Amino acid sequence: MDQLIAEDPPRIGPYRLIARLGAGGMGLVYLGRSEGGRTVAVKVVQAEYAGNPEFRKRFAREVAAARRVDGSWTAAVLDADPEAAVPWVATRYIPGPDLHAVVAKDFGPLPEHSVHTLANRLALALQAVHEAGLIHRDLKPSNVLVTVDGPRVIDFGIARAMDSLAGDSMHTRTGMLIGSAGFMSPEQVRGLELTPASDVFCLGAVLVYAATGRLLFGAGDTGLNAHLFRVAEEEPDLTGVPETLLDLVRACLDKDPAKRPTPRQVAAHTAKDQVAEWLPGAVLAQLGRHAARLLDYGPDSPSEASAGTAAETPAAQPDPRTRPPGPGRCSRRPGTPRRPRPRTSAPHRDSDRRPPRSPAPGPRPRPRLPTSRTRSPRTPGAGGAWR
Repeated sequence: MDQLIAEDPPRIGPYRLIARLGAGGMGLVYLGRSEGGRTVAVKVVQAEYAGNPEFRKRFAREVAAARRVDGSWTAAVLDADPEAAVPWVATRYIPGPDLHAVVAKDFGPLPEHSVHTLANRLALALQAVHEAGLIHRDLKPSNVLVTVDGPRVIDFGIARAMDSLAGDSMHTRTGMLIGSAGFMSPEQVRGLELTPASDVFCLGAVLVYAATGRLLFGAGDTGLNAHLFRVAEEEPDLTGVPETLLDLVRACLDKDPAKRPTPRQVAAHTAKDQVAEWLPGAVLAQLGRHAARLLDYGPDSPSEASAGTAAETPAAQPDPRTRPPGPGRCSRRPGTPRRPRPRTSAPHRDSDRRPPRSPAPGPRPRPRLPTSRTRSPRTPGAGGAWR
């Protein structure tokens, strides 16, 4: 996560923005919070797309379909406004890194049992997406978020709306590729009409990456055209893929879409041998640290107050948990100890009265008050970044 900058709006629709989550081909992604306290990811469309009427129509249609996706392994679409000056969509916030960060930066290739669970959950996610009438079109490691109980697929259906800028061709008017070169199907590379089988090919490519840390057809530094040619014409390098998954992955990567298994078949094949903790201990520890840092973006947290949000400073906005002083009350600075109240005894009957004690000699000492603010035990985190 990154802190907001001066150019960022304080709100998008009903959501108060509190941090930046990232940027992509579609636009910026923010961490937002609703009035009721729900945390969401708000994706804001780039201005160059917002001015295209065809994009707006297709965006509205795709978002409406995405809201019908009912899957346990997807990030649910909660809200959207395709008619806003800058269209946006809000999805459930998934508190975890993406698969690319886990494999490329923080851990390396996943062990065999983790790849088995990844295959099963991604297949179930694609099944839910396809049953809603959508094709993901851009399934890649950065669109797979890693959590303690399993992966979650995000951004399903959005890539099709972007296709409208180029009449459903592979490139937009600005030359941007629809999809990611290392995780595209042969038919996508050729600019052909896509079917759900295209997502299955992408699933196979993601599994190879998770198991080996390599792109399916090698590094793309030899040039985009050469890489796309290998995707369309050459056989993939499956070295390092676990033997128990090799046949399934090879079937997903068949050049002929009709010969690939369906997501339902992939899910059934990988349903057995699931383990409770699907991730290695080192990754689980990273997730725990990430969750702890997310608390810095909670209500009235130091990081949120310094992130340029619409919230006022504590001096301008009184703490709702305290009442203003009224008659017979004294205001007390936070962190100051209360003065001890004098004890009062219940009234006694005349027969029970005892002679009063003689007061102790000398004046009664008054409690000393601290001369500086009490330091809060909570300290700001590192801006919410997952490291």
